[in-house]
Amino acid sequence: MSDSTRSIPPRVYPTGVSVIRRSSRGAAAAPPTQTPDEIVHWLMHGASREPELLLVLESFIWRIIAAGLPIDRVSLHIATLHPQLLGFAWNWHRADGLCDEVKVQHATAETDSFKLNPLSRIFAQGTSLRRKPQSAEAQAEFPIMRELAAMGYTEYLAMPLGEDRYRHAVTFATVRPSGFSDADIAQIERLLSLFTLHVERHIAVRIARNALNAYLGSNAATRVLNGDIRRGTGEPIRALIWFADLRGFTDLSDRLSGPDMVEVLNRYFEIFAGAVLANGGEVLKFMGDGLLAVFPLDRDGGKAAARAALDAAEAAHRGLDDLNATSPAPLDGIAGWRPLRAGIALHEGEVFFGNIGAPERLDFTVIGPAVNEASRVESLQKTLGRNILITAAAARLIDRPLDRLGEFTLRGVAAPMAIYSPASPLADGA
Repeated sequence: MSDSTRSIPPRVYPTGVSVIRRSSRGAAAAPPTQTPDEIVHWLMHGASREPELLLVLESFIWRIIAAGLPIDRVSLHIATLHPQLLGFAWNWHRADGLCDEVKVQHATAETDSFKLNPLSRIFAQGTSLRRKPQSAEAQAEFPIMRELAAMGYTEYLAMPLGEDRYRHAVTFATVRPSGFSDADIAQIERLLSLFTLHVERHIAVRIARNALNAYLGSNAATRVLNGDIRRGTGEPIRALIWFADLRGFTDLSDRLSGPDMVEVLNRYFEIFAGAVLANGGEVLKFMGDGLLAVFPLDRDGGKAAARAALDAAEAAHRGLDDLNATSPAPLDGIAGWRPLRAGIALHEGEVFFGNIGAPERLDFTVIGPAVNEASRVESLQKTLGRNILITAAAARLIDRPLDRLGEFTLRGVAAPMAIYSPASPLADGA
């Protein structure tokens, strides 16, 4: 069977590794013939036009194949700064012509499969290694060699990539009976020296995007990366404002140690922010025990946004009930934290979404009377005994039975405001 038609097992990734995107351009990703010098010219002048590292890598691989290098399997691995992710990887096989981009959770670094992988040694020692997968010594050293041997690979090469303080590596494998020649490896190393510059550029952008997404949210992060960074710039938008606050936070803070309080808040925010994000909302800010989010109105006049905001509120409370009932680790070792109770206010109005702050320190957030009104409404849950409070402005967009709780005077708001709550036991306070 020829190298280009060899079969490989279906792609199955371990727990903690998931596919982000896949490219299937195959050999069409590069010219049919290339010289090493033409690849160098492309790396210096053309590769930067590819918008994603996935496409740069795919084109680079097919170009070095077109230049005669015996490449049948490639993987690229980069570490990143991200609260949940260890890094990203790109996996290419000549047999199926596919190139996958995957994300890797932090927990995978603690698994035996990672610790016994050649990459673990590359990251720890920073030196290259060559192995013959068919040899008993290589299979005893690295279990993955048995898998590679079963797929017909005759030589495996792994190398650190660049000199960055983050861990990056690239691997190559071939099915050519004689394996890689020293000339092949010299040519690969020569081309990698330029290819690495593109990897580092994309890594820098990825790290910036990850950090901004984690601290600003995806919408604000995209605006900032697109150049919307001048103080005062932004736009007015109409949105469902979602404001949540934890009950009894002051008393809880007095009773729990700082580290224990952080654990409790993290679990609470994980549930509430997770519910917002899962329903398409944008988390804007954590304020002590408070959470501010928005669901921008869409073309249907806001009904979809209102439905999503209410779904997020009810999902958040279900998650909080589950947390109180199960007490997962490490909360099971903390005395006196439960039951956690929280209130959520839903309000509709116009807000200004943009850059606010000092010239040297900006925040990308929303402001406006509607934000203040949502905060005032949420404070009513302490006396009304309902976990979800909805203003008349938001209620008009919700196609569900609601209980009208009455009209209430809010501090700093001129006219009394009608308040509603879902006609459901879930909304009842404890």
